[in-house]
Amino acid sequence: MTPARVIQAVIDGAAAPADLRALARGIADGSVSDAQCGAFAMAVKLRGLSDAARTALTEGMRDSGDVLAWDLPGPVVDKHSTGGVGDCISLPLAPALAACGVFVPMVSGRGLGHTGGTLDKLEAIPGYTVDQPEDRFRAIVADVGCAIVGAGGNIAPADRRLYAVRDVTASVESVDLITASILSKKLAAGLQALVMDVKVGSGAFLPGAEQARVLARSLVDTANGAGCRTSALITGMDAPLGGMGGNALEVAEVMRLLTGERVAPDLWELTCALGGEALALAGIDGGADRVAAALRSGAAAERFGRMVAAQGGPVDFVERWAAYLPVAPVQVDVFADTSGTLAAIDTRAVGLAVVAMGGGRRREGDRIDHRVGFTDMAAPGAQVGPDAPLACVHAADEASAQAAAAALRAACRIGDAGAPGALVRERVA
Repeated sequence: MTPARVIQAVIDGAAAPADLRALARGIADGSVSDAQCGAFAMAVKLRGLSDAARTALTEGMRDSGDVLAWDLPGPVVDKHSTGGVGDCISLPLAPALAACGVFVPMVSGRGLGHTGGTLDKLEAIPGYTVDQPEDRFRAIVADVGCAIVGAGGNIAPADRRLYAVRDVTASVESVDLITASILSKKLAAGLQALVMDVKVGSGAFLPGAEQARVLARSLVDTANGAGCRTSALITGMDAPLGGMGGNALEVAEVMRLLTGERVAPDLWELTCALGGEALALAGIDGGADRVAAALRSGAAAERFGRMVAAQGGPVDFVERWAAYLPVAPVQVDVFADTSGTLAAIDTRAVGLAVVAMGGGRRREGDRIDHRVGFTDMAAPGAQVGPDAPLACVHAADEASAQAAAAALRAACRIGDAGAPGALVRERVA
């Protein structure tokens, strides 16, 4: 079939799985033009795909480049989040899972829009290198039990090209294409089990509960259809996780968690919940308790330190992390205009305020200021006023601190607050 006929078949609701796999190969090798990529993406966005067609597209994009295979003495598992503000769960989770006897070859991404990226956070650690050759990536996973890296040049090249076209053709927000994009990269890592963290709330890409359910079901069904045991947790993103946002600031909070200096309850709960799901998918009982034990005992911290050193960071990072992480020169508390109860936070606006300070990219190639962001954010339901700040802003200069403070005040609503929603809302399996 020619690309034009495949596009027409999508429009007609009759796309054959074999043709979608072939189209993915053509997207990767250039035989499908940019115009055809854009037309295909828009056809999928407007018409949708059947379950079988979505799985076939995902498999074709996965197989358009390298697909890793592992020979390790334990299950190979991973986790993926759809993104939010303060979402640093990958950092404690990967080493905690490794301490529980599974192997975690985590291929992660950079910040997108208002959300922070795992790779950007890790690059706040001096020397940490996210771009690892495949042989080195394999060696770190085998030795340490986990590695967190960026996608290599030949991991799902069809997705890299198709996403670039989607980004400029208003076709990013398609559940079918989001599913294929996420899973093609994850499944190329050769996973046996995958747990998805699908965010819902004001800081999520898809803020509505029904949207989150649809995406979670699509991800779970497609990954299982492609041969990877997968489940999903739908989790709240109505406030920044850990009460913070910003690359080095989130790494600092992770280190406090791993070392027991200070434990943010939501970070602990979500790390254990997702870890429990991953271990259960790998056939290991008592998963959440095992993850909690790895955190409490220091075993997860030890694995994290070994991973950092193996990827070029300081060998004593766990012991001296505060000496290594960059610090913003301006740190000021932000107070609400009126006293009362913090009823709600526009979490997306908080993430965009971090980006505006330089903590994210507004265009490709922007240099990130790892120092900036917010810490100690009040949670919905908390009392705020002259003696109870909304947060502390960390900025490069006074002007950006004032702008960020104004953005934070605008993102916070003072008034009557309902009961906070549960962090883990639903399980999709």
